[in-house]
Amino acid sequence: MEATLAIVQGDEQVFEKVFQQYHERLYYYIQKQIGSDFVAEEVVQLTFIRLWQRRSKLDPAIPLASQLFQIAKSVLIDELRKEQARLKYAQESAHTPFTDSLIDAIENKDLLRHIQQAIASLPYMQQTIFNLSREQGLTHKEIADLFSISPKTVENHIAKALRHLKESLLTFLL
Repeated sequence: MEATLAIVQGDEQVFEKVFQQYHERLYYYIQKQIGSDFVAEEVVQLTFIRLWQRRSKLDPAIPLASQLFQIAKSVLIDELRKEQARLKYAQESAHTPFTDSLIDAIENKDLLRHIQQAIASLPYMQQTIFNLSREQGLTHKEIADLFSISPKTVENHIAKALRHLKESLLTFLL
């Protein structure tokens, strides 16, 4: 209950402790459900991002673990729906002959996979800030407000993440 209240109030240290305490349990729970290490890690990351973003909606009367696993379940369902849509698209695309555009799509998929792996290898805070900026379109100010840090710190995290991605892509492309 205390951890829930602290997170609702924006306590990053408590959030980090909760992350450390539940990361592995969530990972194994999701991995057992889905059978994919990559998807399990992605779902866990998205779960903690969603927990932080929606912390004001947490109910201190409900155990944090219950709420965390409920969030993970929702994220997993969302990801499974996305994967189902991708599979449907892939099946429809499988009926087309190989063309330059299809080969390009396969190469782009490899590149995208490499980018996702590079992002996953970033330190937790860099990865979270980068995803909020690039995938969810939040401004530096909005991200700074979420984590109670300065916009300059957000900018530094994004710059470091971009440097890491650039180095990673250079080794992949060469």
